[in-house]
Amino acid sequence: MVPHAGSADRSILIISHTHRPEAIAATLETAVALEHAGVTPVMHGDDLAEFAPHLAARRISELGADVPAAALEAAIVLGGDGTILRAAELLRGTECPIVGVNLGHVGFLAEMESYDLDATIERVLARDYTVEERFTIDVEASLDGEIIASTWALNEASVEKRRRMLEVEIGIDGRAVSNFACDGMVIATPTGSTAYAFSAGGPVIWPGVQAMLMVPIAAHALFNRPLVTDARSELSVRILPENIGPGVLWCDGRRRTELPAGALVRARRSQKFVRLARLSEGPFSDRLVRKFHLPVSGWRGSRPVGEEIS
Repeated sequence: MVPHAGSADRSILIISHTHRPEAIAATLETAVALEHAGVTPVMHGDDLAEFAPHLAARRISELGADVPAAALEAAIVLGGDGTILRAAELLRGTECPIVGVNLGHVGFLAEMESYDLDATIERVLARDYTVEERFTIDVEASLDGEIIASTWALNEASVEKRRRMLEVEIGIDGRAVSNFACDGMVIATPTGSTAYAFSAGGPVIWPGVQAMLMVPIAAHALFNRPLVTDARSELSVRILPENIGPGVLWCDGRRRTELPAGALVRARRSQKFVRLARLSEGPFSDRLVRKFHLPVSGWRGSRPVGEEIS
């Protein structure tokens, strides 16, 4: 973690959506609080258009047109993990930290819950947080040596079937490791180890661990274990030419590429980071217990969340 350094001319980005009434109310509350503190509220152009009926009386600057991303002090994201991933698309590679306020379900990437909104805004205004740099992966898809997609992911890149099971060959650092039929393969970062990879049976990797993760989805194979590699490794998934149907590449469930038979997907650590602001000083284990409601109590006794084991 590194301390955040603020700027004299303060602009804070708000990222939200109008799909739920509580998100609209939280967006208005945040914009008003920033204005009263003398800080410029900023929104992406698409969000400004979407929120126009709800923020008519507010003076909101537009990201890019009025305030460049490089001038942002922080971003307050109101929603679930999907909204935070949208914020990552806008802010990847910048110095701007993302503060997530969960208005969704699990909201694993979010730092605070909706009932903490007032306290969250106060602490962001006071610059009372630290910043974690989460590495992302660069993802490239090619066919017969020709690049058909160049994209990236914060959580994961998944190669998935369209209609029938995929015959794939998986590789690490340019060497084939195995091939089998499956519904797909997930290549994840530590950040993404609690997302799709977790649902597919992969391990949880602490955010500070420099590693990458490869998890099969419903593999028809004896060797179907998740693989954890060095973060410097290159991970690959090839859809074998004998496949009847095509596959599809999804990055963070947001960016999609069609993959014909014979396509090769490579993933490696990127030089660009996404910065997540942390307001809680508790360890990652506390977040894990809280977000997944893990049982720390039972008939043999109980422990409060965060209690040290001695």
